[in-house]
Amino acid sequence: MKRISKHISYKEAVGSNYAKQKGIKNKPNEDQVENMKLLAEKVFEPLREWVGCPIRVNSMFRSLELNTALKGSKTSSHMKGEAMDITRMACGKENCKSNLDMFHWIKDNLEFDQLIWEFGSIPKWLHVSYNKDKNRKQVLVTKKRGVYYTY
Repeated sequence: MKRISKHISYKEAVGSNYAKQKGIKNKPNEDQVENMKLLAEKVFEPLREWVGCPIRVNSMFRSLELNTALKGSKTSSHMKGEAMDITRMACGKENCKSNLDMFHWIKDNLEFDQLIWEFGSIPKWLHVSYNKDKNRKQVLVTKKRGVYYTY
């Protein structure tokens, strides 16, 4: 089985229940796989080492068809293999890190293009991206304004 990195399988990186239900192919090309590997090397694996227990990859690669069906941004970094949505998993350890802990650690210790705190007073999940050419270190927080979401 192909791996994206030590702790991310190919299946996990491209997996989507929605794509399966709708019969949408979610297969990256070679460049997109290389971007996914770089994201894992520069962001996920250092974070995973710091956390010391599993981190769930909610979403990594999204094909154009899947991203469109999900009503994702037309410029989503997920389509390039440059972004992932992650959340902590229960690890049973006393000092288990939270999404909030991970947010601050990424912000303070890693290179990234975009880091988004997704929903709530404590983030429900984190969106993080990495660009091989230029990383803006842009930090955003999703906020609900009426029926719309803004940053």
